[in-house]
Amino acid sequence: MASQRKTAYVTGAASGIGLAVARSLSARGYTLALGDLNLVAAQKALATLNSSDSVAVEVDVSSWESQLKAFEAVVSKLGRLDVAIVNAGVGERVFVPNDGGKGSGFVKPDLTVMDVDLNGFVYTASLAIQQMRRQESQGGWRGKIVGTASVCGFYCVPTLPIYTAAKHGAVGFVRSYGKYLPEEQISLNAVCPHVLRTGISTSAFYDSLENKGLLVPMTGVVKAFEHFIDSEESGECMEIGPGDVLEIRKAPEVVNAESKQLNELLYHRGRPLHLAKET
Repeated sequence: MASQRKTAYVTGAASGIGLAVARSLSARGYTLALGDLNLVAAQKALATLNSSDSVAVEVDVSSWESQLKAFEAVVSKLGRLDVAIVNAGVGERVFVPNDGGKGSGFVKPDLTVMDVDLNGFVYTASLAIQQMRRQESQGGWRGKIVGTASVCGFYCVPTLPIYTAAKHGAVGFVRSYGKYLPEEQISLNAVCPHVLRTGISTSAFYDSLENKGLLVPMTGVVKAFEHFIDSEESGECMEIGPGDVLEIRKAPEVVNAESKQLNELLYHRGRPLHLAKET
């Protein structure tokens, strides 16, 4: 039987940001579904929460089939989905090996980072949107979606090209579709932290940043997620940085009146793509 408490699905929930947000939601009385590629780790994480009616599921966010199977299990358990935390992600890896120009053939680029950090982000959000459309509104909302993007969604890091591209894509998705979704009583926002201790990099790297005062505390990141869960905002991206930076970063303004007019025309041209079909 579906729980009467508020419910949330968290991906990448076995550690790092996902686990920290899951703990926050559990403390607030949510029934949870923890999704992670490592099911055993997700089950162990679940055991640390005060939430006996919650569940752990295995999910490879880069795979639509895996996401669908996991999400169907989540909905079957939870019944209603009030909050989706789109968090699972990986860090930069070699996408094209550098052979010093001595090779004779061509290598297909490794786009795993794009598959996880952008496609996986959109897959999870898309599943949540479809489920939330089927739900009755509660307190003016059918559901709220908050994703983990990155400061690399705003800035360009020359040596992190695929990660930067993926996070720019996630930010663009949130800033665009997140401004439409309130028409359907759904919100979509993103949290964009600087570097904090997760499993993406090495302890030595994190130690070097901590010595320079450049690490972001997990408490600030969790606070940003709580802000969006509790707010009426949508289509916004919040930067969390060292020095207590916790700031909504607005999308660039249009350059002139003609650009504004064009964007308005594009909005109306694209809007029919997202309206409910008449049966």
